[in-house]
Amino acid sequence: MGRIIDRFENIIRNPKRSLYVAISLINCHNPKLISDKLCLKAHFYLRFGYELNLKNPTTFSEKLQWLKLYDRRPEFTKMVDKYEAKKYASSIIGEEYIIPTLGVWDRAEDIEWGKLPDQFVLKCTHDSGDLIICKDKSKLNKENAIKKLNEGLKRDYYKVWREWPYKNVPRRIIAEKYIEPAPDLQDLPDYKFFCFNGEPKYCQVISGRNTNMCCDFFDIDWNHQPFHEPETYPFSEHLLEKPSKYDEMWNLARSLAIDKPFSRIDFYEVEGKVYFGEITFFPTGGIGGFSPDKYDRIFGDLINIENI
Repeated sequence: MGRIIDRFENIIRNPKRSLYVAISLINCHNPKLISDKLCLKAHFYLRFGYELNLKNPTTFSEKLQWLKLYDRRPEFTKMVDKYEAKKYASSIIGEEYIIPTLGVWDRAEDIEWGKLPDQFVLKCTHDSGDLIICKDKSKLNKENAIKKLNEGLKRDYYKVWREWPYKNVPRRIIAEKYIEPAPDLQDLPDYKFFCFNGEPKYCQVISGRNTNMCCDFFDIDWNHQPFHEPETYPFSEHLLEKPSKYDEMWNLARSLAIDKPFSRIDFYEVEGKVYFGEITFFPTGGIGGFSPDKYDRIFGDLINIENI
């Protein structure tokens, strides 16, 4: 009885939050009942504690939610498809920057293990984050890999943060060549270029992904920046040296960012060779937040949505 009274008092004390919590819960169980706009408003309020302004968005976080709703070019779906994005990038920057594809299948049970090399990477084409990195095929637990991939195929990545380009991506599994990190690194750093209206402005470097994940931003001259995004990621204790192909990656990002109000273009560099990673339109769903939070507005000022 006491819990019921406490919940009732919480509803009276903050009815708006209670409403958005209810909307969020309904979205988890039956997303078709909740419109994209209402879902985004609920997520935004629960994350930041204030209403999402869609009539006059000013911050980076607000403008990314606005772009989810009002910049829906069909070609964006191919750009976030892990398989089709390679074709798109190759047509603009060249095949030499593309990590070789080893196979693509509709079902995990169809993977042709015998045709794969000893080292490879498996991932779903419609999802983000989950990878199976195989460094020795003889030691791979194929049953567990199939289970994980099938779970990934069932995941509706669109419904979480309503990143609409993922909604119609065909759900497939792709195998790629394994890219070995440099001998002095335990994992492969990601170089993620934040591009505004077609122009790269900052490079986000994710390091220590498999140990102690850190996030650092640099400008075009490799000057370390005093902010975090997402706000909870720490700076690296030992900053990486400027990659030898940094300027090349910067120019490649510019080529892929043309005609997009905001995009994040990702690359890797291994032994002086650059590889394309992916294109993302809504990093951390647009609700990662900044620390200090003033950079949310600074980044927002860089996105021009007037002509969309």
